[in-house]
Amino acid sequence: MTLRSTRVADVLAVLLPALLLVISCSSEEGRLHNHPLSPSSTCLPAFPDRDGWYGGDGAYSIRLDETRVLWLFGDSFVSGREGLKDRVGMEVVFGTTLATSTCTDEGEFHIRYWINRKDGRFVSSFGDGEWLWPQDPFMVDHRLYIPLVSIGADPDREGPFPFTILGHSIVRIENFEDEDPNRWEGDFLDLAPGVPGEIMAFATTSVVYGDNVYFYPLYGATENGVPVLGNILARIPLRDLDDPGRSIEYFTGDGRWEHDLEHERVKIVIGAAVSEMSVRYHPSLGKWVALYLSLDNGGDRMLYQTADAPEGPWSEPETLLAPIPEVDPDSPRYHGKTFCYAGKEHRDFSRGRNLVVTYVCNSYEDLEDDRSFLRTNLFLYRPVVNRVPYGEPVMPDSSKTIRPGSVPEVDEDFQNCKGQCGYTEWCRRCMEERKEIREAELKKIRQRQNREEL
Repeated sequence: MTLRSTRVADVLAVLLPALLLVISCSSEEGRLHNHPLSPSSTCLPAFPDRDGWYGGDGAYSIRLDETRVLWLFGDSFVSGREGLKDRVGMEVVFGTTLATSTCTDEGEFHIRYWINRKDGRFVSSFGDGEWLWPQDPFMVDHRLYIPLVSIGADPDREGPFPFTILGHSIVRIENFEDEDPNRWEGDFLDLAPGVPGEIMAFATTSVVYGDNVYFYPLYGATENGVPVLGNILARIPLRDLDDPGRSIEYFTGDGRWEHDLEHERVKIVIGAAVSEMSVRYHPSLGKWVALYLSLDNGGDRMLYQTADAPEGPWSEPETLLAPIPEVDPDSPRYHGKTFCYAGKEHRDFSRGRNLVVTYVCNSYEDLEDDRSFLRTNLFLYRPVVNRVPYGEPVMPDSSKTIRPGSVPEVDEDFQNCKGQCGYTEWCRRCMEERKEIREAELKKIRQRQNREEL
């Protein structure tokens, strides 16, 4: 990806709070700037190890055209070797890696990762020598906008995440027809003039609605002994996207839109306090749906809230998916150092009341330790896919209680379910569905062989 800077970026030095573990997709039909959905209701995303990619977080998605969906991942494990069974000794690309996916008419999901290389090295798709994490992309007038967070190393910070936030920006891409995203050219648009230091993640989710792009920044600050933490609401008029940093407005507690963000007037519209989420409009429900992973117990459940308008008021949080197996002590995937985050919906794959959602799990262990759970278990640190009926919390199948150290039943089928849906009732149905598909395919093969023999 080639970036052309359009203005000088001011450095925004902000220490990263412990809760900001990573940074974190937008359309109402009709007057929202929507895009066609994937061609099959059975097309579900999957993230296999291929093309040198062995796991990453984030997993933002946006439809590029009638056939392609762009996926954006944060820091990713990469290797020039295929078929590896663990990440021992594997490189990490710090920044952004990209992929594109398609769905066949038969509902088959295909993905290709485009790992960027420079001088024989794996490098981030954005920035030359910079550490840039992707946030929620959006489309306006057939231009692709990808918000980014600039990260800097902080050797003085203790713990497994020694980094700080340096600034926020947006990359604008006018031509994305080339199949390789790393050959696209983009303009760098600075957000720093309009993003104060109290904002830790600006584009946690992006919504193009009416004449504005709405964002739900993560805000955290304490002034005069008054702490404020949560997701606020910001917008940029579509007409001002050429200079977005000077056009940001914030929704205040008295219902006004102001350029200056004053602590005493800050309005928390969603109390999730997360750095990644999704806000989507569902015409079949007549509601906006906000979805995210809880911060409690290492991210043990996916929650949702609804509203009639982006400003709210938002309903109280309700459980959509629980428990998350990777942080459930009764799951074979549990490890005491694991935490989960990055919960979001992928509207291009959802159908009616069936939401397609992802989350990612990471580890507090030392990334450089080749003996760590993260390095030795490929199922960790990759998007976990679930298809969940809205309003019907998905719980583990009580008839298949799994204890630590045990092996899930029909483990091969569990892996065929992408090893990512969690050991839930949905995964059981998924396995049954895949068995039926395989049996039907085998029947067709046997019938064809019999005809050929005749």
